[in-house]
Amino acid sequence: MLEDFNYDFQPAAPRDVIAHLSTGAYLLEGRNIVLLGPPGTGKTHLATGLGVKACGQGHRVLSAPATQWVTRLTASYRAGTLTKDLAKLRRYPLLIVDEVGYIPFETEAANLFFQLVSSRYEHASLILTSNLPFSGWGEVFGNHVVASAMIDRIVHHAEVITLKGGSYRLKNTNTTLPSEKQENKAQ
Repeated sequence: MLEDFNYDFQPAAPRDVIAHLSTGAYLLEGRNIVLLGPPGTGKTHLATGLGVKACGQGHRVLSAPATQWVTRLTASYRAGTLTKDLAKLRRYPLLIVDEVGYIPFETEAANLFFQLVSSRYEHASLILTSNLPFSGWGEVFGNHVVASAMIDRIVHHAEVITLKGGSYRLKNTNTTLPSEKQENKAQ
């Protein structure tokens, strides 16, 4: 799967860094990976590929979109088992959180997500994908202070990879995404 990534379409993806990450060494150090970029640039492909590699190396991995993680955490919180669930999740060397930023979080959801990030800080790894730069996370989490504290913990021990360009899914169409139009204007 990781071997199928099209570096020709996504030259911003650093081959050497991704090759190193595929060894799983980051998992032994509790380091994170953050993949940022517009829709269709390969963030989920890389996250999934690195997750599959980690599984192949014997690591336990859980993967879900950010909204599903929030749903799980909310259910745990309401059942009074959040602390126990966070401890269980810490036993997984890798959690993949896809699509951070696609849907804004309510205050409670943002606080629960912050607790997930904090509970894993320096203990276990996260791979996060987002279509937004970090500067936009305050809007997603509804609180710039919470977003800043979360970003601080995530990137302290992280490899941040920013992907650029158009959508791979739309490469054979005449369709341009709004995010691509903004990127083209900036250049």
